[in-house]
Amino acid sequence: MIRGVMIYAGSVIIILWGIAHILPTKSVVKGFGPISRENKRIITMEWIAEGLALCFIGILVLIVTIFGGYRNLISIIVYRTSAITLFIMACLSLLTGVRTSIILIRFCPLVKTAVAVMLYLGTVL
Repeated sequence: MIRGVMIYAGSVIIILWGIAHILPTKSVVKGFGPISRENKRIITMEWIAEGLALCFIGILVLIVTIFGGYRNLISIIVYRTSAITLFIMACLSLLTGVRTSIILIRFCPLVKTAVAVMLYLGTVL
């Protein structure tokens, strides 16, 4: 039972975090001040791409769990590879974004690591 709770909670949290990442894109780009149109497009693209990647991980985990359960080999592989991906993304966020003034970026490593731990624990508990 606790395994399922960890998996479902982790997937919902990371989906919501992905959405929370996408929604303020316009204001985040404005926060960079006067930069070229090309740089604005690149920042917008990258900001949205990370949010979509987070949503994809959460949706994948959710779909695999709903349709395949959380105890089969394929589900476990999806959970563990998702956890590894989130942990790598957390490390990247920690190294590059934690010193910014944007509060959400400061919480990114914590949220991603917490969900990665939840997904991994969902495979071993």
